[in-house]
Amino acid sequence: MVTEDIKKSFVDFVMLQVFDDQYIDRAEEKKILAEGIKKGMSVDEGLATMRQVAQDKGFVLERDAEDRAKDTLEAFANNDGKVDKKEFTDAIAILKKHSKGKIPEHEMKKRLKNMMEENGWKAKEGGLFGSKWYSAI
Repeated sequence: MVTEDIKKSFVDFVMLQVFDDQYIDRAEEKKILAEGIKKGMSVDEGLATMRQVAQDKGFVLERDAEDRAKDTLEAFANNDGKVDKKEFTDAIAILKKHSKGKIPEHEMKKRLKNMMEENGWKAKEGGLFGSKWYSAI
């Protein structure tokens, strides 16, 4: 069982990690969770506490921002079987908004393309007046 002192110490550690940029990337998340384990917390308890702190203080968890973009891409892919350029751009906008612009645009495009490939979602490109927008990423 996690005592209030342990939880407070963990929350303070989370606050220290996001002090400069209010953003928790995957590397910081792993570091924070490792600290929680050292303090006797489970991974689930640490993640729940970290998410609660992020929600209360307006911090961004990179994992959550990516999950929102992934859900959006999935909805677009399931709609007609493919993701077109506008839908992909909309997913980038969602990732940008929920990551508060902390991820460079070229990195966002790469991550979303990787998500599409990992999940077997196809891109709609080409055609008579189309471009190779997806292949260019």
